[in-house]
Amino acid sequence: MGLFNRNKADSNKIGNLKILFTSDLHGSETAFRKFLNAALMVKADVLIIGGDLAGKSLVPIIELKDGKFKVENNLVGREGLEKIIKSYKSNGTYYTIVDEKGYEELSQNKKVLEEEFKRVMIERLEEWDRIAHEKLKDTKLVIYTNLGNDDPLYLFNVIKKSNRLVKTEDEVINLNGYEMISFGYVNPTPWKTPREMEEDDIYAHLKQMVEKIDNPRKAIFNLHAPPFGSNLDNAPLLDNNLKPVVRGGEMVFTHVGSKAVRKIEEEYVPLIGLHGHIHESRGFDKVNNTLVINPGSNYNAGMLQAAYIVLENDRVKSHQFIIG
Repeated sequence: MGLFNRNKADSNKIGNLKILFTSDLHGSETAFRKFLNAALMVKADVLIIGGDLAGKSLVPIIELKDGKFKVENNLVGREGLEKIIKSYKSNGTYYTIVDEKGYEELSQNKKVLEEEFKRVMIERLEEWDRIAHEKLKDTKLVIYTNLGNDDPLYLFNVIKKSNRLVKTEDEVINLNGYEMISFGYVNPTPWKTPREMEEDDIYAHLKQMVEKIDNPRKAIFNLHAPPFGSNLDNAPLLDNNLKPVVRGGEMVFTHVGSKAVRKIEEEYVPLIGLHGHIHESRGFDKVNNTLVINPGSNYNAGMLQAAYIVLENDRVKSHQFIIG
């Protein structure tokens, strides 16, 4: 891995570092490819994905006779199917091709549906690994990859076997003298996603991780949940039916980030906080004296939203958003 390894950092050796950070790709192959292209364009030293690799929906494609397919009540031929699959890969939608019997099984058997979701999630992440390996083959770059709250734990097994993806959660990663800790769980949400924790448990876990760091003030906190009460955690206020609240013709927003994340950043004042989770809240802010960043996400449009950050001599020299 060249300069970058999992050993404890030498506190006297702090170099320059160009980071490209993104999060919440949610199965969008197009956004992932753009992330790799952007990394090569800006000549990044480090690539980081902050979590939520998994897509959110699965569309069954029913294979009929005579080269026809039924997709969401539309009949298409093979050429039309190729265009639809390309669109699904771009916007993060999973798909599976089945016959009519297979469709009935998916519709009626929850266990069969869950197993198919698992299969396509693993398949797409393995494909991303192959794409990354080919795109980055002339470099020593790896992608430091965390899971988010929407990601089932079995995706860690794909990352562990990967050629280019490197697991970060529960590790202290040395990035040219800067230490990085990562955590993908978030405070409870109305959707009860796979990886949620109560605030007290998040704080206790983060505190244990921080205690493994030589110097938190020179560290990167790669935490999926953004700090509460910042520019990074504004989301629509929901009513009891999980519908956005609208007043005076405008949607009402509220803070939904983690109070534990805010507390740990206020106490230890890391060099920078990298966050995601709240797609509509792209922005940066200060917590105590720590710069915190959320690049936001527009994965379902096949767009990349990322942050390019330059660390130099123990400080954040510059940061900017990349959108495309």
